[in-house]
Amino acid sequence: MAYEPPTHTVERSLRATTGAKVIAGVDEVGRGAWAGPVTVCAAITGLRRPPEGLTDSKLLSVKRRNRLAVELETWVTSYALGHASPEEIDDLGMTAALRLAAGRALDALPVRPEAVILDGKHDYLGDPWRVRTVIKGDQSCVAVAAASVLAKVRRDKMMAELGIDHADFAFEDNAGYPSPVHKAALEERGPTPYHRLSWAYLDALPQWRHLKKARSWANGRLPEIEGQLGFDF
Repeated sequence: MAYEPPTHTVERSLRATTGAKVIAGVDEVGRGAWAGPVTVCAAITGLRRPPEGLTDSKLLSVKRRNRLAVELETWVTSYALGHASPEEIDDLGMTAALRLAAGRALDALPVRPEAVILDGKHDYLGDPWRVRTVIKGDQSCVAVAAASVLAKVRRDKMMAELGIDHADFAFEDNAGYPSPVHKAALEERGPTPYHRLSWAYLDALPQWRHLKKARSWANGRLPEIEGQLGFDF
């Protein structure tokens, strides 16, 4: 199936309305997984013509996505990735974990962006970033599409490496997302050290339900994400 290629329309609009010249596209992967980190990529591309076939990572075959990621690593002006660990997701909740991972990615860029194009309709970044949210930005915006591919390929690789010692879970195939093999392994063996233990999937596993964690902020402590250390992948 053919897809409309992404454009620089949003970047040009931001340049015209805000004067921003350094604009990062930001996208995440791993939000709906049961195991592993949530990973965010921030990519700066400028207004150059993108590589052929660039689009949302979910619309690409594994083979094409991996090849495109190699090309993007040298094509983008710069990019960086940030992660929030399963423990941080359990502790903070997903919205704050996304903000933490995205902040880490943006802070790791060699040049601070003057504006950010964020995939989706919800601005989980907030101050001090100047954010433009774009629904399906990973399909329509060049920088966000590039971030989508780079984040997906990097996280998939990390999950395959984490799964080496937990072969029954097939992380190399499912990247920590629900699948029949993943569910069967959970039922038989219980969660690995990489599983998110505050998530509802444990409610369906009576023998492992005692491992479920309550988020600390739900007990009265607000998330404190500034200055926290990342998960070392």
